[in-house]
Amino acid sequence: MDVLNKTIAVLPGDGIGPEVCREAVRVLEAVGEKFGHHFTFETHLMGACAIDATGEPLPTETLEACFEADAILLGAIGDPKYDNNPAAKVRPEQGLLKLRKSLGLFANVRPVTAYDVLLPHSPLKNDRIAGADMLFFRELTGGIYFGEKGRDENTAFDNCTYSRYEIARIAHLAFQAAQNRRKKLTLVDKANVLETSRLWREVVQEISLEYADVAVDYLFVDNAAMQLILNPRQFDVVLTENMFGDILSDEASVIAGSLGMLPSASVGERVALFEPIHGSYPQAKGKNIANPIAAILSAAMMLEHFELYQEAELMKQAVQEALDKKILTPDLAASGVAYGTEQVGTFIAYCVLDGAVDVALPHKVNMEVGLSTII
Repeated sequence: MDVLNKTIAVLPGDGIGPEVCREAVRVLEAVGEKFGHHFTFETHLMGACAIDATGEPLPTETLEACFEADAILLGAIGDPKYDNNPAAKVRPEQGLLKLRKSLGLFANVRPVTAYDVLLPHSPLKNDRIAGADMLFFRELTGGIYFGEKGRDENTAFDNCTYSRYEIARIAHLAFQAAQNRRKKLTLVDKANVLETSRLWREVVQEISLEYADVAVDYLFVDNAAMQLILNPRQFDVVLTENMFGDILSDEASVIAGSLGMLPSASVGERVALFEPIHGSYPQAKGKNIANPIAAILSAAMMLEHFELYQEAELMKQAVQEALDKKILTPDLAASGVAYGTEQVGTFIAYCVLDGAVDVALPHKVNMEVGLSTII
């Protein structure tokens, strides 16, 4: 087995970001200990905390560190003092948009899985969501978020622009992913109204000829939003543009029962970035109640990016062990005992070291009372 040495830029960010990042790092350290890999973690500022410290949401030092790293682990960004101030000229989200653009992170990949033990936590009926397992490919560097913008006293505009190149590069990734899954791809657009959507549909139809083994269907975004609730099992790989992907993947999060369960990867021309899809949840900051599983699963996606598939699978098994044994934070422990962010992370890290198999009761008891000294 090859032993890897990787440098990971850690951007904890705001709110609960530092807490969930800490547990993802804890589990990665357990992977390193078990398999002999060496991960160097370098922490840098981004988001509201960076604005407070430097006046900028993405300091030059942070951006340079991200260019030099093998991968980036991001917690969350955002703060109410910016969200609630429409006049703010500098915002935390500007740092994330600049980071994506600077690093060429054009494809956001978001898996959504309905875990059997968490079905009761979804607001959707069990018989609708059981077995749902889909993978979103959201384009990240084009569309309305990056188009020309402007306003005067009475009007405002945000232009939406896409090129064939931007569409084709993410479409190929989505088709390749579909070939390794259930061989179905759904393009979500608004081609009955939008010229950019018509270009998306044209390009995807052309590219589909190269992937004859993948069945392709097309849904308008309003129908896709409805179908996600009515019959989410119909979806395998979902491909769409920037704003539609932002909205639909968040809608799909209710299938998993909690935003705290959903990881993501942003990949492109340079280094890749891995982050939970949830926000900074400032109300929970410092309370040790945030769910770290999305951040931990994002770290597992990072290992897959490094082609450490066995290690990534072990992390996923360890998460499943926590779910099965109900070692869960308050968002998933509606009835029964709830555990803290640190306890859940420590339990999962232990399962990695132990092989994610049948955790011995004495160790589990230690976890439950927060007394574990395993790692």
